[in-house]
Amino acid sequence: MRLEGRAAIVTGAASGIGRASAQLFTSEGARVLAVDLPDTGLGNAHAGSTCVSVFETDITDADAPGRIVGAAVEAFGRLDILFNNAGVSRRALVGEQTEEEWNLTLSVNLTAQFRLATAAVPHLKDSPAGRIINTASVMARMTDYGLAAYSASKAGVAGMTRALALDLGKFGITANYIEPGAIRTGMTKAAFDDDEIAEIWAKKAALKRLGEPADIARAALFLASDDADFVSGHGLTVDGGLTLRT
Repeated sequence: MRLEGRAAIVTGAASGIGRASAQLFTSEGARVLAVDLPDTGLGNAHAGSTCVSVFETDITDADAPGRIVGAAVEAFGRLDILFNNAGVSRRALVGEQTEEEWNLTLSVNLTAQFRLATAAVPHLKDSPAGRIINTASVMARMTDYGLAAYSASKAGVAGMTRALALDLGKFGITANYIEPGAIRTGMTKAAFDDDEIAEIWAKKAALKRLGEPADIARAALFLASDDADFVSGHGLTVDGGLTLRT
């Protein structure tokens, strides 16, 4: 198994990409601390799994990074993998988006990732295969109407992750980011439940379909595994060919 004996933190793990990744990681031998907000069904999402511990918190809270990392180390005795996956999107046109919405998007999508990585580093240094994986988006390189805050946050994730890779490489820690395309998740449910919108985005991809959480989970597994031992500072686009043309 590709993650035998390793311990991971996965945020945004109540549904979508986070849930799929936590389940895939455990199927490959890892123990996982699954993190999400209270009242998101986190416990039910992982009911019956003896390899998943759940931790409900708001990752933007000042003390959240220390509590999350501390819970993982207490439960597993080690930390090898941090998958910063939690994210939000507040679509609003420039001039209509509030500063509160902007700040929330940056806080969840970017600042929380940095703060969790900072808290995890002392323990990742002790791992023989320390991994940081951050969820960015193809919208780090392109955009759409009303996505100023979202695109800015995801572009920030890309730049931050490259800096993490450079700063932490001397400790044997890799840092990479994933750029999902149009994926069926809770965040996109409202849009893709509309068959017309779903068809438009599916047709834009070279593979002519929307992505599923499992598509991103498999990419995260690769980056977490020994197969990616010499991959760092890389943005892995998983979009079915969505961004091959405009």
